Amino acid sequence: MKFTPALFIVTLAIAALPVGYGHWNAAQLDARSRTLPAKMTGKVKVATDSLGGWGNHSMSVVRREGSGEAELHETQSDILIIKSGEASIVIGGTIPDAKKTTAHEIRGSRIEGGEKQPLRAGDIVHIAPKTPHQMLLDPGHTIDYYAVKVDAR
Repeated sequence: MKFTPALFIVTLAIAALPVGYGHWNAAQLDARSRTLPAKMTGKVKVATDSLGGWGNHSMSVVRREGSGEAELHETQSDILIIKSGEASIVIGGTIPDAKKTTAHEIRGSRIEGGEKQPLRAGDIVHIAPKTPHQMLLDPGHTIDYYAVKVDAR
């Protein structure tokens, strides 16, 4: 077998990517987004596709075609990067019918006393742990975004 320096260098470059590195280009993310409508089931019209999890954080591609439940994450922050569409987010206040659904997760039908803010393409939202929040969509509207969940220290 003949030694080819260029092939050796390319092989080293590929092998040198650090563990935990992830990179998705726009075409790859768009392709993942297009699969989400088929994944929607039940009354809550939301679908996600996980990009992965790395120790204290994870990332997902998300599509909503309807309003979500009120939610509160006891130990995680949410970072939402709005790709397309529009919705409103209600932030703060209380969840009067709060129920623990899984470890460190609380859900309910609505928020009382929160502040409603618009969400549009290009917006970035940070939601601290223990903060009630709820995404609301007008009928016929959709919103696509990237969600980053980060475990609190």
